[in-house]
Amino acid sequence: MDDIDEILIPTVAHDEAALPVYSSSEASGADLKAHISEPITIAPGKTALIPTGIKVAIPFGYEIQVRPRSGLALKHGVTVLNTPGTIDADYRGEIGVILINHGKDNFIVTPGMRIAQAVVAKVSFGKFVQFEELATTARGTGGYGSTGMVK
Repeated sequence: MDDIDEILIPTVAHDEAALPVYSSSEASGADLKAHISEPITIAPGKTALIPTGIKVAIPFGYEIQVRPRSGLALKHGVTVLNTPGTIDADYRGEIGVILINHGKDNFIVTPGMRIAQAVVAKVSFGKFVQFEELATTARGTGGYGSTGMVK
């Protein structure tokens, strides 16, 4: 692990909220937990904003991506709605996770439940420059599904 970057993320946890924790030594995402006092029920097809109770100061040049937990998706049809959700370096508010229930049954979020993953990622900044035309490609302007389903 000596060649892996370790970035310090100053974190404030309110009311004994849990800091993000990596569940295994080689996990890419740290678990975000629900910081709620009562269970929250998410009906099929509905969404809920689940608080985590934490605020972070991400260094410039990085972001935190909020991603789903595969077990919740597979077993319950519950995922992060805007995945990956981006937490920008200049945001200082509480991290919330928007969950959606694609399952057939109510899903109950319980206090302290692991609801999502936080992945720290480097950011590249593009410089958008006005051009009259773009270089052509074989795909061209072909949109969604234009490259086919099977090769």
